[in-house]
Amino acid sequence: MRQQLSLHGKSQYDATISPNYRNSACGPTTIHVILNYLDQSAPSINALYKLLGGTKIGLFKWRLIRNLRRLHPTWDIRNCSLKEALQEIDAGRPVAIRFDRYFSLNWRDKKSTFAYHWVPLIGYEIQNDELLLIFHDNGGPNRESKIRTALFKDNEKVLSFIKITPIF
Repeated sequence: MRQQLSLHGKSQYDATISPNYRNSACGPTTIHVILNYLDQSAPSINALYKLLGGTKIGLFKWRLIRNLRRLHPTWDIRNCSLKEALQEIDAGRPVAIRFDRYFSLNWRDKKSTFAYHWVPLIGYEIQNDELLLIFHDNGGPNRESKIRTALFKDNEKVLSFIKITPIF
């Protein structure tokens, strides 16, 4: 079984993003991509970096939720479980996910796809009774965003999911 949203990704190293922000712009880039998908309008990544409270070491989950709620006070923006995240995908809405070995206290976990990174979750697939997460990786220096997959079981301890549901 496979479910995948058609979502246009963006590199956090895009020329339109301030060079001072690029290394730590994965959170604002993720939110920019999701907001553009959900309502076709989003502040620039540079503006989101400031609005959401980005820092050189990344974007704290609690801060992202609090500040995104200020930007969209009528939306349902919160932590969610894996089950809720997959239900959001089934309903046609991407989910922000964070890989984080550090604040999850799993810094020795070498199986996880990233040590620390925010990405838009755009789908999932079940292969051989294993769950694959499908996401845009937000690019890299001199590389556009591309769709990647990661096994949930290799990342379970370092993942968190943020549901962003418009309520119109």
